[in-house]
Amino acid sequence: MSAAEQKRIAYTNGTILDGTKDMEPLEGMVLVTAGNTIEAIVPESEKSAYAGCEVHDLEGGYLMPGLINMHVHLAGNGKPQKKQRDNEALVKKIMSNGLSRAIAYRMVRSFAQTELMSGVTTVRAVGGLSDFDSRCRDQIVAGDFLGPRILAANEAISVPGGHMAGSVAIAAVSIDEALAQVERAREQNVDLIKLMITGGVLDGKEKGEAGVLRMKPEMVKAVCERAHELGFSVAAHVEGTEGLKVALENGVDSIEHGATPDEHIIDLFKQRGAALCTTLSPVLPFVMLDRSVSHASEVEQYNASLVFEGIAACSKAALAAGVPVALGNDVGCPWITQYDFWRELVYFCKFIGVSEAFALHGATLANAQVAGIGELTGSLEVGKRADMIVTAKNPLEDLSTLRTVKHVVCDGVFIARPHVKRNAVVDKELDKFL
Repeated sequence: MSAAEQKRIAYTNGTILDGTKDMEPLEGMVLVTAGNTIEAIVPESEKSAYAGCEVHDLEGGYLMPGLINMHVHLAGNGKPQKKQRDNEALVKKIMSNGLSRAIAYRMVRSFAQTELMSGVTTVRAVGGLSDFDSRCRDQIVAGDFLGPRILAANEAISVPGGHMAGSVAIAAVSIDEALAQVERAREQNVDLIKLMITGGVLDGKEKGEAGVLRMKPEMVKAVCERAHELGFSVAAHVEGTEGLKVALENGVDSIEHGATPDEHIIDLFKQRGAALCTTLSPVLPFVMLDRSVSHASEVEQYNASLVFEGIAACSKAALAAGVPVALGNDVGCPWITQYDFWRELVYFCKFIGVSEAFALHGATLANAQVAGIGELTGSLEVGKRADMIVTAKNPLEDLSTLRTVKHVVCDGVFIARPHVKRNAVVDKELDKFL
């Protein structure tokens, strides 16, 4: 064991928010880490428990679990677009030679680090370029560079003309091709499998086309069965009610985004033990910004409104029924940057009607549980990894304090006053929704 791994650190003079569902501010306590693990949480008066520790004075700040972003595309920068890009052509060009591939990979690494510096200590990457996400994950684990914990799906599985086909997803023409992609993912040692079952907001060419079913039920079933045989969970992009039914009836473990459900669909969630990953962030700009600012067409704005209503309805119904609900912000979509996950928590409160504490719990322990890593991270408990952030003010009173974190601790590594490069236009326009 190295000296760094043995180092004990005491975090003093702060208020602890532990990430549990019923969390209350815990004052007068000291959190002690040993290497990458939380060793103890003790009263300040028990000085013997942290004698000899390196002391980090939190100066009255709030210590809480690092955020977990459950829906990330590390290849996207989130810059607003005046017109839709041909993502398939762009990716084909990027991946065509060694130099551009190397540049693209460095970009993915940089975006992963931006997530970390914004307070996100774990990301679930659900569609990316080649094996970049799992490679980035492995380099972080090896200590080659500092970054968040990454749960990687690598390239998703779509169909010809389907959502993100040819960019961050492979277009499978047949079931055999879809299963071959599962095998490639296995060889890349991914953490989960991602399916693109329906279209998305920007796929529709006419009003009402967003969320149209694209993947046949038999392909969904075959992929899920093989993935489960290999020990992988399956996440699925779904933005239409028909797609919800197809996904849940054929074995999907988590619905990414959502759509207006009926009672049968909620029953399917429960029967499958499936979860919902809510993503309000990517549709809001297209719905609420003036089209002169968003550059959305009338069709795109209309379809975005339908999708937003569906996601919100699905979230409310799932919560009411006790279905696990995770939070992600679909980073990489236009207007959704790698440093703005905190906004998803704000929207969860504002549009779904939950409390600030519930939103913070959702973005920490609840997310960890849905991701299958709840025993490892997500809450401040003895024995768990030291994945933590510090804010100047209490997020249970104002979640926007998460915009700027004072410190980040990732797997025991302390990062003082992290910095991210912000997009002034994005900040200005999205702040209108707070």
